[in-house]
Order: sequence, then structure tokens, then C-alpha cells
Amino acid sequence: MRNQMLAVTRMLAVALIAMAGLAATLSPAGHAQAPASTTAPASSRGVLYAAVGAQLTQYDIDADAASLVKRSAFRLPANVQYAWPHPSRTYFYVAWSDGGASYAAPGSAAAVPRGTRHGVSAFRIDPRSGSLQPIGQPVPLASRPVHLSTDMSGTHVLIAYNDPSAVTVHRLNADGTIGALVNQPSMLDTGIYAHQVRVNASNTTAIVVTRGNGPTKDTPEDPGALKVFGYADGVLTNRASIAPNGGENFRPRHVDFHPSQPWVFVSLERQSKLQVYQATKDGSLGPIPLFTKDSLADPARKALRQNAGTLHVHPGGRFVYQANRSAVADASGKPVGAGGENSIAVYAIDQQTGEPTMIQTADTRGAEPRTFALDPSARILVAANQTEIFAGSGTNAKKIPASLAVFRVRNDGTLDFVRTYDVVTSTGRMFWMGIVPLPQQAAEKRSLK
Repeated sequence: MRNQMLAVTRMLAVALIAMAGLAATLSPAGHAQAPASTTAPASSRGVLYAAVGAQLTQYDIDADAASLVKRSAFRLPANVQYAWPHPSRTYFYVAWSDGGASYAAPGSAAAVPRGTRHGVSAFRIDPRSGSLQPIGQPVPLASRPVHLSTDMSGTHVLIAYNDPSAVTVHRLNADGTIGALVNQPSMLDTGIYAHQVRVNASNTTAIVVTRGNGPTKDTPEDPGALKVFGYADGVLTNRASIAPNGGENFRPRHVDFHPSQPWVFVSLERQSKLQVYQATKDGSLGPIPLFTKDSLADPARKALRQNAGTLHVHPGGRFVYQANRSAVADASGKPVGAGGENSIAVYAIDQQTGEPTMIQTADTRGAEPRTFALDPSARILVAANQTEIFAGSGTNAKKIPASLAVFRVRNDGTLDFVRTYDVVTSTGRMFWMGIVPLPQQAAEKRSLK
């Protein structure tokens, strides 16, 4: 009886979100149809979680003041790799591992450990404070989970692994805990170096972003691709592989969906580019991009260690934001500036064609902004400069700490820098940061106290 009640509660929560506009009516192409506005509702509230190594710290957000207040911290079994909230805003899932890039020196080309401890943990989000309470037992995984996300119904969590490249799907129980592994067809095409997995708004298509690998003096290039799958009740089926030029010189890192049009935005890591693809009515993508844009303010001066990072489409659909990051390790392994750009590129989206036009690159006042997020009201953007670096050399070297950089979002989509909050990274890199909205009613009650 208790599980049935919990299941009903979760279904009602998801339904309320849909009624609030977070899950709009779907078009035949499987994309939400809703009028694009400039900003999200100003009453929305959220909390920020930032991970340094294995420690996940909560910050309260004051969107009016564009400020953060540090609160409690929780330690995971190993370094946090990625995290994702349940659509109901009630539960939170965190992937962790003792292998992978989070254990490597920033900007280093040295080999990274594969690790022996990998898993995902589930939490309940307190609706008033945003604090996290563990639920269930951590679920062990076979290899490093580089990304995870839930489906739109909140009934499954999908997990991407980079080495070997793979995807798994777990059912989510009525109480938010992680349930059984879903059996998949034996011949799924998961490419080389899966880096992200996302399900579209119609909950019928999943995209696995496979980054591939650049060539080395000893190995040829591994091609990248966008692997498109049919998706139904946790089961994936091969649908298409989108790999312009056979995947050569194509290093996709992350995708995001336009909230009301059939456009999929793709960040190309090594190329420092932004691409736009057309979502087709059969749930796939067009074979070639509609548009390709440079993400750097001055592409001709691209540094040796310059990569594009994650991207997010503004909830109003008029703008898209993309991270540029640059850092390198010197001969002693100390992270230093690479002479490149550490910025958030801002693009205006043509609402008729989907073409993005760069209107700003905003300096993040730090290095390697690996992740960033908009608050639920879309009035502020916070970028996580993941590690400290040193500018200059010898006794004159200036330390630039890791930080959370806060920007106001103007009505025209551009960013105004407000402040940074230094983050101590002596125990690890700030490998992930995100903002999670609180349930609307609880947030409003809290603001009145």
C-alpha cells in the first residue's frame, strides 16, 4: 500500500510540473510546443550543488542579489562525475568514480586511472531547505559513469560510460531509489567515448553523444558521432548514427534541445564550434548540421589547449549559452593559463530558422569552466571555474583560485559579471556544478519566512 501511495504521489508531482509548463504539449516531431519568452517565472527558486572531488556542497541562491550562500556538504564514495534531478524535483542522482579525468592534472595529457569503484547514489531533496538525504543503497557500476540523466517520465535513469563506451538504463522505484537494470538489445551502437545521454521531450528518442578521440603520434583518430536511439520504457533501439565526414574532425561533447522548436544544439569540444541539427518527424536528426558557428571571440588565435564545453538553451528559447575553457599543465604538472579563452559564449537564436548568432563572450574570471547553469528564474547564470591556475612564472606567478562566477542575465540574453566565490580545491577539482529547482509551493513558503 505504501509503495502504491508513493507511486501516486510521484505521478502527481510530475503532472503538476507539466501543468506548470515544464512539460508542454508535444508536436508530431516530438518537441514541446510553447511560446518562447525572454525569461522564466521570477518566482522560481532553486539551490546550487557544487562538487569538489567527492564532496558535494549546497549553496542557496538569491537571484535578486545575484548571490550565493554556502550551506551543508555531503561526501560521496568517490569523486563526483555528474548529477541529475528527477523531473518531480523531489529526488537527485549522483554518479561517482575513482577513475577518469577528475583524477588527472588539469590540462595534462597524461594517462588517467580507470579506477575500481564506480556507482550512482540517490537522494531526496528537502523541499524547504534543498538539503539532501540519502535514500536506498548506492548502486555499483562496472566502469566510470561520465554522465547520467532521467527520462521525461521520471521512471528510468540513463547512464553513459566512456571506457568502454556504453549506456545502461535502470528503473526508478516509486520511492525514488534506483531499481533493476533494464535488459538492452545486444548490438547497441554506442560508438567511441560516450560523453552524454539525453532523452527528448516526447520521451521516444535518446541521443548518446560519443566524442571519439583525437589522433596521437601512435594512434589514428577515433571518429565521433551522435548516436540516435528509439526509446520506450527504458529500452533502446538503434536508429541512426550522425557523423558528418565519417566522424573525422567531429568531437561532440554535449547536446541540448530547444524548448519549442525541432532544433538540437551540439557543442564540438576540440573544434570549439556550435552546431544546430534538425530533429526529424521520425525521431532522428538530419545527417548534416543546419548551422556551424565558432564559439570563440577570436577563432584565429585559438590556443593549444582550447576546448568547448557544455551548453544550455535558455528556457525561453531565444538564446543558447556555451562554455569555452582553456588550461594546461606546465613541466612540473602545475596548472597554468594556456593563453586561451575561458568564457561563456552567448548566442541569439533566430526563431524562424534556428540559426545562432554570437552576441557576446563573457570572461568567467577563472579557468576551465567545465560546467555552468542558469537558475530556475533564468535571471542569473553561474559558471564553475573548476581548478586554480597560476598566471606568470616563478615568484611573480599569481594564483587564480577555482571559483563560482555569478552573472546577471539581461533581457537581451547577454551576461553582466557580478562576483566570484573562491572554492578551495586542495582535495580535488570542481568537476561538476548544477542548479536544481525546488518545488514551487515549498519555495514560495520558504521565501515568506
